[in-house]
Amino acid sequence: MALTVRDRIRKRRDEEDDDMMMFILPALHMLGSRGGGEKEKRHTSVLTGEEKVRELLEGHVKNCRVEFRMEPTIFRSLANYLRRERLVCDTRIKVEEKLAFFMYMLSHNASFEDLQLQFGHSNDSYHHIMKHFLNVVVPILSNRFLKLPNPNEVPYKIQSDSRFYPYFKNCIGAIDGTHIPISISPDEAAPFRNRKGTLSQNVMMAGDFDLNFTFVSAGWEGSATDARVLRSATNCGFHVPAGKFYLVDGRRRPRNYEELFNHMHAILRNAIERAFGVLKKRFPILKVATSHKIWNQVKIPMAAALLHNIIKALNGDEQWLDDQEDNIPPESFVDLPDGDEGNEQANNQGNNLRDVIAQQMWIDYQRHRN
Repeated sequence: MALTVRDRIRKRRDEEDDDMMMFILPALHMLGSRGGGEKEKRHTSVLTGEEKVRELLEGHVKNCRVEFRMEPTIFRSLANYLRRERLVCDTRIKVEEKLAFFMYMLSHNASFEDLQLQFGHSNDSYHHIMKHFLNVVVPILSNRFLKLPNPNEVPYKIQSDSRFYPYFKNCIGAIDGTHIPISISPDEAAPFRNRKGTLSQNVMMAGDFDLNFTFVSAGWEGSATDARVLRSATNCGFHVPAGKFYLVDGRRRPRNYEELFNHMHAILRNAIERAFGVLKKRFPILKVATSHKIWNQVKIPMAAALLHNIIKALNGDEQWLDDQEDNIPPESFVDLPDGDEGNEQANNQGNNLRDVIAQQMWIDYQRHRN
């Protein structure tokens, strides 16, 4: 029986479908055998990650400083220490390369994708390495390199300068607070919003007069006051021995006999302010929000502080930072508050101690002037 026009059209469509399936099925088979197709590589450099790190360590010293914020000799010393103490182990990725990933992240606010582009390897590798550094290496190193001062020793800066001794002989350091930007989901952001409207964590740090940090308390919301953060720190290992004291922010209304005290107080406190300046210049990640999870973001200030101490202990240079452009564009820096504005409510014990020291300094000052 003759085919109708409709039957001929249907038959032609069936034949075309058969031809199409003959083309599609082999293609699907090829894709399946290749695991869904090869992913395009992000890291296209002829150098592997290990070779890239070696090139930076063996090249001009500035290259290592820019990428890892320390000299090659210090980088190698730290890598050898981590290996010797079994804090980081060689696997298919060597200790030097793992340390390079961590330092590059701190130095450039690098995401896992940034690291993948720079050094190769998978995001899973970076996830495990960063997790190990932040959860294992940083806490252990902080116990070794962030140490409270010996209360039985008078700091050299004080005992060697008649402007400070004997008035500040019981002073064992200085305390300061700083806001570090964070990123967090909108539904959790409210407590972290500081008085300037940006998101931050309020971090308390104590330091000695050699520009070393001795204690770090991080993770408090940006809306928390410095006094509240300090009270919390005392429940987390920070303590002031009986008869000793730390210098705190001295922005109060001066009275007549306080003027000399405030001047000397400011000179001594300059140590912690300088230390903060070096820290944030070396690690500008402390000035920006990051892509890391919040529980990792709160560990970054401690990591930066202990690395600062290690670099100082190994005689790392700081002068080069003065002329070095930031690895992170300054337009990314977050506008942050500078301490508690209008904080004039010191406790009575602190006021009384200040007054006793100030009055004795004033008496001695007048005696020597006359």
